[in-house]
Amino acid sequence: MKKIIAAALALLLLPVPAFAQDVSKIPPAVFALSGCWRGEGAVMGKPVTIALTAYPIVEGAMFAIDAESRATADPKDRYAAHLLFGDGGKDGAIAGYWADSFGAAYTATGKGAPTAEGFAITYPYPDADFVNQWQRKDGGLVWQITARDKAGKESLFARYTLREASCGKAAG
Repeated sequence: MKKIIAAALALLLLPVPAFAQDVSKIPPAVFALSGCWRGEGAVMGKPVTIALTAYPIVEGAMFAIDAESRATADPKDRYAAHLLFGDGGKDGAIAGYWADSFGAAYTATGKGAPTAEGFAITYPYPDADFVNQWQRKDGGLVWQITARDKAGKESLFARYTLREASCGKAAG
């Protein structure tokens, strides 16, 4: 029995191959959003409050953002989204996934890349492409979403200005 235990312990000392993704392929601008954020903004002209929690997942191979917002005029008018980001397969490319409180029929996969100010990722939907721009600015965070219709016409869909906050219960 002692020989079996000794052999099992010896196996624990063997090097384990690394299977995790090389996180250096994910642009640093994505990881720069780590932490908790609170702020205000507007969605289609409607004022809202917003809370984000942003964190690495799956051993740092991907990054997640949980967003919760409420309309300022009607706290029962709520929205939530779960965003995932990871290596897009090409130098600096970002792959993304969008899921929200509208349900599975409104999920989307996106593609993006770093910008001089942060990063941008575009999610195609049947009626328009939604370009999300993330930018650390003046000690805070700006998240802007522009809708681009199939003819190429752009309109502001949402814009949020957030500041770092302690991590606790989200405001949404």
